[in-house]
Amino acid sequence: MDKSTKDSNLVELLNNKDERAIELLFERFYEYLCSVVYRVVHDYEAARDVVQDLFFDLWRKRGSIHIETAIRPYLRRAAVNRALNYLKKQKIITSQDEDAAIDIPSDDMSGQLNLEHEELEQRIFNAIDLLPPKCKIVFSMSRFESMSYQEIADTMGISIKTVENQISKALKILRREVYTYAD
Repeated sequence: MDKSTKDSNLVELLNNKDERAIELLFERFYEYLCSVVYRVVHDYEAARDVVQDLFFDLWRKRGSIHIETAIRPYLRRAAVNRALNYLKKQKIITSQDEDAAIDIPSDDMSGQLNLEHEELEQRIFNAIDLLPPKCKIVFSMSRFESMSYQEIADTMGISIKTVENQISKALKILRREVYTYAD
């Protein structure tokens, strides 16, 4: 790997459709992104698949992607978003599998509780999707990637106070959404 190639040069190479760009990006960030995705999905094979798909799409869409931030945070955010989408798809597949196995006798009350839990979980994911972009990124880094406020501030180039404000804003929105669900 050519460590002398700066991240900004990699973005320029990618924008110029230079094949070396994807190779260098892959070499430089693949393992890092796999560890980021693994913290979200808790499945190493799935994490590898998600990251490989990310690089494939990055290359395929290289002509239409315009990266205006540093490449590392951009790739990290893209990886986390893909990991969250993966979890949502798995949730849909799992719930369809559970629907197919409906013949299993169960207590009506536990079935009701499971349904309510699933509805609440879906409501939370929907509320997260409604968060303003910066707020969503900060919240996801904190909750899904287990990053400290300092790590988030350093990664995003913002102050710890801004991170605190964004987390507070996210929690306020989530509480409001969950509270309306509880009524």
